[in-house]
Amino acid sequence: MLRFFKSIFGSKRKLGGVPESLVKAAIERAVDGTDPWIRAVSSHKKKLRPAVLHAIDHVISLVDQAGPPVTLNRKSYDSDPLLRSFFISAAELERFLEKDPALAQLRQRKGAEGTAYGLLLMEKRERATLGAEVSGEVVLRDVPQVSVSFESHRLLDVSLAEDETRYQLKRRAYDHLLEIALGMITETKTRRGRLEKHRALLQSKLSLLHRGGWGFDENDGEKMDVGELEGKLAQIEAQLLEIGKEDKVLDVYLALVADVLGRAERHIWTVREAVVVDRMGIKRKEAAGGAVELPLQVMGDSQGRRRVVALVAVAL
Repeated sequence: MLRFFKSIFGSKRKLGGVPESLVKAAIERAVDGTDPWIRAVSSHKKKLRPAVLHAIDHVISLVDQAGPPVTLNRKSYDSDPLLRSFFISAAELERFLEKDPALAQLRQRKGAEGTAYGLLLMEKRERATLGAEVSGEVVLRDVPQVSVSFESHRLLDVSLAEDETRYQLKRRAYDHLLEIALGMITETKTRRGRLEKHRALLQSKLSLLHRGGWGFDENDGEKMDVGELEGKLAQIEAQLLEIGKEDKVLDVYLALVADVLGRAERHIWTVREAVVVDRMGIKRKEAAGGAVELPLQVMGDSQGRRRVVALVAVAL
């Protein structure tokens, strides 16, 4: 399977040019990574095929549009505005490179030398603060400012070749889409389970009312009659119908997977953002007086996660 995926996400592959054998491998990965029971759905491969092809093209474009690697090097810290912003000091950068587990594991490999590549992920924080500013010859105190910092640094898919790292990132992005689809399936199953339990409880109570002709109190003290119970049951039945009838629930799960993969750009994306900061990490309106504009690449997904990302190179 991994060999198949390397063929799909290889750097020389053109968009839309996936051999059928590799498409089948990608479909199998989509099924295994979400709900294997959807194999029972008639023509599930045919239904997934266009969505899988769309997702493959999307993740390839997503990774290929990343710019050249940024060199993480203490010597270039003072001259590189990105490094000065990403790390509060050259010492912090050096500690990160020394302690990162992926880099440490790579260094332990026999014959590992040269340059390592990986994807640096960070959280961008903007905090309101008070500081000093110079206006003409006057120093103003307690001026409202916004400080920009980058935290929770980590490296992903570290390797000794840039092409290898990009391949791993494409595979990771595809698997991330499957993770999102699996989460939606799990949420649907949970919701369906709660509704079915509630329906069974109300049906039991309704049966008691029909047999005995008497009312009863809910736990909250609210008295309920037959009409109220039947109304609540109707609501639950309608909600269950939205999710899918029991004999069609696998079709619903398959549709969820196809929808996520077929609209991959709505579930994982990158955007370019620019922020202007000075050497103290204070946000400014324009690049002037020592403040520079930082070109950032931000990766987001439909689950609300946002990270600043950068392809990086590290000398071993």
